[in-house]
Formats: sequence, structure tokens, C-alpha cells
Amino acid sequence: MRGFLEALPFLLFVAAFIAIAVGGDVFRYLGGIAMSFSPLLFLLILGVIFLLSAVKIIPEYERAVVFRLGRVIGAKGPGLIIVIPLIDRIVKVSLRTITLDVPTQDIITKDNVSVQVDAVVYFRVVDPSKAIVEVEDYLYATSQIAQTTLRSVCGEAELDELLSRREKINIKLQEIIDRQTDPWGVKVVAVELKKIDLPDDLRKAIARQAEAERERRAKIISAEAEFQAAQKLLDAAKILATEPIAIQLRYLETLHTIGLQNAKMVVFPFPFEFIELMRHKSGEKKES
Repeated sequence: MRGFLEALPFLLFVAAFIAIAVGGDVFRYLGGIAMSFSPLLFLLILGVIFLLSAVKIIPEYERAVVFRLGRVIGAKGPGLIIVIPLIDRIVKVSLRTITLDVPTQDIITKDNVSVQVDAVVYFRVVDPSKAIVEVEDYLYATSQIAQTTLRSVCGEAELDELLSRREKINIKLQEIIDRQTDPWGVKVVAVELKKIDLPDDLRKAIARQAEAERERRAKIISAEAEFQAAQKLLDAAKILATEPIAIQLRYLETLHTIGLQNAKMVVFPFPFEFIELMRHKSGEKKES
């Protein structure tokens, strides 16, 4: 309905032109109809039509770029604005953040590895007049800039950097794209790499490398555990050698543990003094 009312002045002009081309009888017929109405009512109807054509309501998230006789006079809104029918033309621009999905790009990295990378770009319009006047289609232009920049930046990085330093690459992409779209009144908020597809043989090689790395770490941890255990046993042996009572206490503790584990087992304690006596006698025999 609003579109019809906006086009109503133009339709009246076309009707008048057709009436002139057809003949004066049409004007006499229209004049008879017009005379049947009150002039005040006729003016009221014309005023309502003019207001409906001139009044525009712009939402909070949009701006209206107004062209008056082909010349831009600025962006208006939000809220209620007044335009001149048949003279002013408006183009609405959304100020909300736009999510742009960058298509998958075939890229050869710096170390000659072929990968497929796609990304997502978040941007919004900060200057509606520039977004309409400076570029034909800012959505398409931003998409093309994002694709070329993605190929360029990812092609300058090695595969390991591309996989492990995504945050650094995201910031670099955002800075380059934002610098190129700034003359269009477009602000790039963020750029994120979504997915990096590797060839199957390269995936298998990376999996083998990761498995070998895990095995290396497991062997190192096991060797370190053996070394620490041997060190602790050496320290315990030194303590037991310097303190005879310590080995006896350890002996009694072992007997207690054996008794708890198997109640049917019979253990006969062997006195340590007898062992020391046998050791001294064997030493005397060797000396003689």
C-alpha cells in the first residue's frame, strides 16, 4: 500500500498526459466528478496523499541516504523523516553487523603445501553515504577483498604457522581488509579462520609424527621414573648401611605386611645378631 501511495503522484501525471493525448472530453468528465466533491475534501485528500508519500519511518538499525535531484544530501534517521516526493530518493542502509562467509580458497603455503582454507568476516557500515556513493555494491566488494586477502596472507605463512598461530593470522587479515574497506565506510570488526583442509597423505604424516612424539615422551618419562627410583633406592641403601637398627625395623615391617596379606603363612623370624656373627666368622676365616 505504501508503495502505491509513493507512486501515486507519478500515476496522476501519467493519467493527465494520457487525457491530453486522448482529448478534452476526459477533462470534462473528470471536472464533473471533481465538482461533485467539496474543495476542502479534495484538498484534504491531496494533503493525506502528500503526507503518506513524504513521511518515512526509519528503524533504529537503518539509515536513509537521501538523494535530492541526484545529489546526495546526507544520511537521515532513525525515526521520522520528511522527503519531497518526485524530488527526493532514499536508499536504506543497514548498520547491523553483517556475517560474511568467505568461500573455500585453494592456497599453496610458503613451504609448498596445498591446503583449502575458508573464513568468516564480521563487518558493519559506519558511513552510509560512502557505502552507497563510493562503491557500487559494498557487500560484493568486501567479499572479493576478503577472498584475495585470505589467499595472499595464508600463502605467505608456513603450514605449521597456519595451524598453530591462527590468532596472529586473524588479526593480520582483519587489519588488511579493514584498511582496504575504510574508504567505503565499512568497518571490519573481526576475521576468523573457520577450517583448514589438509590432503589425506599429509594428515597421515602428521598423525605419524604426533604418535612418534607421544612415544618419545613416554620413553623419556619412563626413563626418568627409573632414574628417580634408582636414586631413591641408593639413598635408602646408604641409610640402611649406616644405621643397623633401620634394616631391622624394615624387616619387622615386612613381616607385619606378610602376616596381613596371608594369614595361613607361618614365618620364623631370624635374628640379625646371628647374621652378624656368621659374617664376622667368615671374615676371620678369610684372613687366616
